[in-house]
Amino acid sequence: MGRSMSAVRAASRAFLLTWQSIFRDKAALLLFFISGIVYSFFYPLPYSAETVRRVPVAIVDQDQSALSRQLIRFAGAHPSILVVGVSTRPEAAQELVWQGEAAGAMVIPADFSRKVLAGLQPEIEVSGHGAYPLLNKVVLNGLAEVAGTVSAGIELRRLGATTASAMQAEASRQPLTVEPLPLFNVREGYASYIVPGVVVLIIQQTFLLGIGLLFGSWRSEKSFPYAPGAASYCGALTAFALVVTLNALYFFGFVFWWQDYPRGGNLIGTAVLTVLFAYSVAALGMLIGMFFRTRERSMQLLVATSLPIMFLSGLAWPMSAIPVPLQVLGWSLPSTAAIQGFIATNQMGASLHEVRMELAGLLGLMVLFVALGMRKWRRFVLPA
Repeated sequence: MGRSMSAVRAASRAFLLTWQSIFRDKAALLLFFISGIVYSFFYPLPYSAETVRRVPVAIVDQDQSALSRQLIRFAGAHPSILVVGVSTRPEAAQELVWQGEAAGAMVIPADFSRKVLAGLQPEIEVSGHGAYPLLNKVVLNGLAEVAGTVSAGIELRRLGATTASAMQAEASRQPLTVEPLPLFNVREGYASYIVPGVVVLIIQQTFLLGIGLLFGSWRSEKSFPYAPGAASYCGALTAFALVVTLNALYFFGFVFWWQDYPRGGNLIGTAVLTVLFAYSVAALGMLIGMFFRTRERSMQLLVATSLPIMFLSGLAWPMSAIPVPLQVLGWSLPSTAAIQGFIATNQMGASLHEVRMELAGLLGLMVLFVALGMRKWRRFVLPA
């Protein structure tokens, strides 16, 4: 009984010492808490529009007929497209693209209306600026939709001449109707897709940087605030895990509500994932931190890892397209399982059974990092 009470006191003392050390170190405090607040307002800002709209395009009208002018009007009315120039010369459109004033172009050939009236199928050239994949996709899809709308109207007029009513003509042209219904990303926006996953990476990386500063300072100054033993390790681990948990609660609770991202699908599942993620990241941070001899070393080694870790997580690049050795490397980091798990539970309402692989991955990493960290702890607290 006395030994257990002594362990509790040692753990409680380490817990309090950890928080005192965080609040005394301004740089660590900035990374642990202030940076998350800054990120929460400025990182989603470029994606606030959710979808790309009013992308500038140039149109080459070599036909100059009533039908080609209708096509241009339809392009101007499309929400994704902004017509910035109409000319009869392809060189003019090419110049706008080269100057960066247009992200794509549509060329209406000189025989466009003649082929339509003759019952033939004219060809419209659509091109986009390949240097900007997102804008290129919007331009190509938008101009294709414009051409498809005009084509449908022409076809309906032809069918209307041979059928009894316009409704029969529409049913004859399109016997099956499709009604797309987005289930989770209801806005079909980029921010709702990318930000919830990147938030997990932000929490992990800022924490690893902050804890690296603390441990590097303790190592360089030979001033270790902890007593040796497993109890002090567990107290410090719980304190650091609480830092990660508070950041997760801020992002998942306030930021997602403020930015109106999909959220709250499975609160219990998200809570379980948060606890496992917090302890696994805290254990990883303590393990890595004990290898730093100066506080600057964490910045030098960890800042450049954020982008590779993001690609390894399967968020920006499909997991099935990642080579198996890199998949194994990705799953050795808490962020991979956490990103997949949080998106599934918080955004999509998945059950704990459906994210069992992510839960098992975080639990396994937590046990591994804690085992390695406790082995390193005694030598760190009591250096030879």
